Amino acid sequence: MVVKETPMPLRPSKQVQDPLEDIRQLDNIECGVAARKAFAFPDGYRNLNHGSFGTYPAAIRSKFHRFADLSEERPDAFIRYDYPRLLDESREAIADFVHAPVDACVLISNATTGINIVLRNLVFKPGDVIIYFATIYGMLPRRRTHETLADSNKTTPAESRQVEYIYPISDNALCSAFEDVIEDIKAQGKNPRLAIYDTIASLPGVRMPFERITALCKQHGIFSLVDAAHSVGGIPIDLGKLDPDAYVTNLHKWLFVPRGCALFYVPVRNQHLMRSTLPTSHGFVPRPTGDGSAAQINPLPPGKNTAYIENYKFAGTLDNSPYLCVPAAIEWRKKLTWEGKQGEDAIYGYLENLAQKAGKIVSTKLGTEILNNDDGTLTKCFFNNVRLPLDYQQDAGGDFATAVTIAQWMSRVLVEEYDTFMAFLVHDDTWWVRLSAQIYLVEADFEWSADILEQLCARVKKGEWKKT
Repeated sequence: MVVKETPMPLRPSKQVQDPLEDIRQLDNIECGVAARKAFAFPDGYRNLNHGSFGTYPAAIRSKFHRFADLSEERPDAFIRYDYPRLLDESREAIADFVHAPVDACVLISNATTGINIVLRNLVFKPGDVIIYFATIYGMLPRRRTHETLADSNKTTPAESRQVEYIYPISDNALCSAFEDVIEDIKAQGKNPRLAIYDTIASLPGVRMPFERITALCKQHGIFSLVDAAHSVGGIPIDLGKLDPDAYVTNLHKWLFVPRGCALFYVPVRNQHLMRSTLPTSHGFVPRPTGDGSAAQINPLPPGKNTAYIENYKFAGTLDNSPYLCVPAAIEWRKKLTWEGKQGEDAIYGYLENLAQKAGKIVSTKLGTEILNNDDGTLTKCFFNNVRLPLDYQQDAGGDFATAVTIAQWMSRVLVEEYDTFMAFLVHDDTWWVRLSAQIYLVEADFEWSADILEQLCARVKKGEWKKT
């Protein structure tokens, strides 16, 4: 008896319905109390530090999980064929959002990766100088990267120079300090090759005059690398108008995309400089040797994009489901409302307004002040910084390491005893707390945080931090 094999069913054809239809059908969501219900926070928890890691609403979480499920149902079919198509849709969505050519936009895991890609691809010559600003992200990962490069003759002959300043400082003074460093470098017969700077600095959380700095870089022939970890989704960004040489921004912080996802923008004029992803992967194109020895076989299906774009399509085996959530996040944001405004206008307006009110609430309670300049430009964003009523000499003995230890103790106590978190920093021998506004927070949240901060500072003055 011959047993006939049942033929395997053909793979179901691609769905043609609108993948964002469920989000389009949502009712409008007013920023504040109503918006909080869209997120996964448990009762009693106040997410007061959105700026560090971000989060996203339940409507986006369902999309995220669906993409992860699809990649497991048919791994090869999804990763090799469906994922590149969906990735292009995400690139198109974010390019439109930031007013940039789609061929200049790729997605990577985070801003730190983008900074590393630029610094490790650019070819530096003796006399080249990398300029960075004193409050660059925590003075940690980004600074360490280019200082490692600049200090190692094995990787690059470039040097590094810091623009020195202390907040609060005016935009005019900051730009003048930048130009002073440029002129000093030139006076030494050296070449200011690259400048790295923030849109919104992290600690302290202040807006920098990044538009003016970018223009100055162009004026002086300096490669502008914008560390925009805090930008897209939090403030309006027009990359076509800004026109930096390279720009990297996290999308998992302020755009409500799952972690980790970042936009890496490099205009076509500079893409030949960015030869490798980080890590180098299948899309890398070796320099021609003339004898064919550099030829290689890419195990992934050929794509329709430029070699630069294809290089970023697959940079090692990772779960890139967050990348595919960009269109859904942008669509969901259109549902948000505030004071008669809709979508992006409502979000930007609510964030800056709440940040301003939060700074006033907390500083009034603590009897201190916010960190701002006379022109009020530092606080034109979603952050505010309030001085804590602690004395650097009396409470830390005038020692920076001790001051940091106290800040770390306060952070831990907030998590363990108060079920929240706020970012602390020590700047100019002073403790500050960074207040992070978001659409799911209201003034009452910052009234509560002001009470907690008052209690915490009193405990520091009693020396409680020394007991742990």
